[in-house]
Amino acid sequence: MTDTIDRRALLTLGALLAASAAVPDFANAETLEEHMRSMMEIPKDAPKVAMLIYPKMVALDLIGPMTVFTLMRFDVQLVWKDKTPVSTDVRIPFTATQTFDECPKDLDVLFVPGGILGTVDCMNDLDVCAFLADRGSRAKWVTSVCTGGLIIAAAGLLKGYDATAYWPVADLLPLMGARHVDKRVVRDRNRMTGGGVTAGIDFALTLAAEMRGEEAARRAQLIIEYSPEPPFANGTPREAGPERVAATLERRKGMDGRARVAAEAAGKRLGI
Repeated sequence: MTDTIDRRALLTLGALLAASAAVPDFANAETLEEHMRSMMEIPKDAPKVAMLIYPKMVALDLIGPMTVFTLMRFDVQLVWKDKTPVSTDVRIPFTATQTFDECPKDLDVLFVPGGILGTVDCMNDLDVCAFLADRGSRAKWVTSVCTGGLIIAAAGLLKGYDATAYWPVADLLPLMGARHVDKRVVRDRNRMTGGGVTAGIDFALTLAAEMRGEEAARRAQLIIEYSPEPPFANGTPREAGPERVAATLERRKGMDGRARVAAEAAGKRLGI
């Protein structure tokens, strides 16, 4: 698939989902049209959310939180150096809605998803780290999911904070000044980090509760029918057992080795 994700289509989906919560009188076609139009409008005072995208990122790390943020009617923007489509793990490219220069200086939420080797590239990219350090220094919330935690750590945004990241590389966080906490979602002051991939929805609902209240977050959870019942108890190293964990780490050792080198280099830049 080569078409880029249409942000308007995502907003429309969010509006359709959100519409089910209000249940207006849809017998009147004009009422339905007005309701749908109002749900697509972003309030002027909506929280400003900048979600980093980058080549070789993991799509689900972005889409899960973005769905929740859209239901919350946040002003969500995808940001990157330019507006050239970036590749993802599922071969669906994303296109930035704002460049780094266009991104507001003061944000309510700065969010960084994880990636494959794209994470390592961002950790080593001084322009990316400088952008994140600048916006993160003023953002009300600095957040990440999966290996995105390594990227914000490389930008110096987790120094002295509790945090988590994707389990195979979470042990690299202390190399950049963070304290690794083995939880699915970790909050330390205005930092909120999530574990791997699917933890993005848990993270987003947790942040939504902080920003909009628990009841609003509960409604969003119901709308997206988020009540996981995985077919196997195998989603964490503890559940999977040492044999599967060792086999997984063996297959990842080249990539994780590059992440370690990048983390060590970032630690030196940060004076750690």
